[in-house]
Amino acid sequence: MLAIEIEKYAVRIGAHFALSLQRTLRIPDDGRRYPLPPGLGAFPLLKVEEYRDSVPQQWLKQGGIFIPMYQREALWLGFRAAAWKPNAVKVLVGDINAITGTKEEYDVFCRTPQNYLVCPPQPWLDGINSGVESVRQFVAMPLGQGYTVEAAISHSEQLGGIQVIVFDAKPGRFPDTPPQPDAAADGRTCRPQASPALGIAAGGSMRQKIYPDPYPQDVWDTDNYGFIFIHIVNSELYREITGLDPPATPIDAKTYSASGLPWFDLYDEELGDVPASEILEEIKSIAEQDKDKGIARAGESITIMDTQIKKLRPEN
Repeated sequence: MLAIEIEKYAVRIGAHFALSLQRTLRIPDDGRRYPLPPGLGAFPLLKVEEYRDSVPQQWLKQGGIFIPMYQREALWLGFRAAAWKPNAVKVLVGDINAITGTKEEYDVFCRTPQNYLVCPPQPWLDGINSGVESVRQFVAMPLGQGYTVEAAISHSEQLGGIQVIVFDAKPGRFPDTPPQPDAAADGRTCRPQASPALGIAAGGSMRQKIYPDPYPQDVWDTDNYGFIFIHIVNSELYREITGLDPPATPIDAKTYSASGLPWFDLYDEELGDVPASEILEEIKSIAEQDKDKGIARAGESITIMDTQIKKLRPEN
């Protein structure tokens, strides 16, 4: 199995892959499709094992890390991998695959439909694969209220959080040493009673492709993988477990955009897009569920000038 090393702001899985969890703006959930929001800094990662006397007992069986998030706060996953020796990566929200919308075990690996990402070229993932060249943003919501993707598909909320599984290629398929110094970058980083544990719900829509696997079918070593469970807790439980204050809430999207600060898009016209999941297309967003519950919220639509949208290459 691939070795896992947990650092303050990143998880390293295997020899060349690293994952970060990036704070970001929550985009409006108004039916429009927005550019990619910026990264506002990585979440601090705390090891479950180091707080074994104060975390929920179930976490000790699952292991991994935990992060603090506020209700309705958004995040995106940043991937760093070697161009000369890529990895295949599965992302589950609760027990639901974020690409296919199917309920899966960690080691299920499927080419058709593709239930994983390939990194690179995939530099990040901001949400569930819910439309043509678009995703619905990962937004934290309490378990037990029915908002999460897990609740919509599994009709229960047993896990919450996020699980990431990283697969290596089979020996000999790619070089063991880089042909030149590895210049991989972190990506867009400049950029009833509620449960204290949080899961992932579907927020607003943004433009993002899930790139098809460019390699032959037999490249990936599906028996050789590393797994990390990411628990998400609200500010109150975070304080109880750690004795620390969580990070302050991020700036809101309207204020950010009105200040003329950048949003992002990719020069990736030459790269394809994995078909949207019919299951995930039917998931109701937080705004739609609020409406069903009779919860009135003010409109959040914002204006983004074309001059604010910064184009990036997938490898940047």
